[in-house]
Amino acid sequence: MSRIGKKPVELPKGVTAEIKGQTIEVKGPKGTRSFTANDDVELKLEEGNVVVSPRGLSKRARQQWGMTRSMVANLATGVSEGFKKELEIQGVGYRAQMQGKTLKLSLGYSHEVNFETPDGVTITAPKQTEVVVEGIDQQLVGQVAANIREWRAPEPYKGKGIRYKGEYVFRKEGKKK
Repeated sequence: MSRIGKKPVELPKGVTAEIKGQTIEVKGPKGTRSFTANDDVELKLEEGNVVVSPRGLSKRARQQWGMTRSMVANLATGVSEGFKKELEIQGVGYRAQMQGKTLKLSLGYSHEVNFETPDGVTITAPKQTEVVVEGIDQQLVGQVAANIREWRAPEPYKGKGIRYKGEYVFRKEGKKK
């Protein structure tokens, strides 16, 4: 039995769900998202909750059960609250600023890095050393944050680079004379 799959997905206030076959469409104050479930699981709408159950007891059906329930829960969270990833920049002269839909990063290279904001997410730079990525699609928000971090991942000797807020970077001592 899937411990995650057993729990029904409670829809927050202001969020509605509509099921057509294997596709669920969730509407909320921040937008609309949809997800098509695998044929191994069944989606039902009961008393304002979405219930996911497996069709059969095969290994694949049990795997899809928990994953589908998590995907539906992420849809509900995304259209009601949204998702947010915060990045912080550390290093002398490292900074970020928004110019229109372009994030301009100075990361110690001989050139500035221009990162275009994809559709579906909003990027803001409240301070020169902070970048906030927000949106209703959890996968897209995480991927955009990872792409920004990839330009200069934190290095272990001085700790310079772009890191997630609250991320611990294991520091190394360096060479001894």
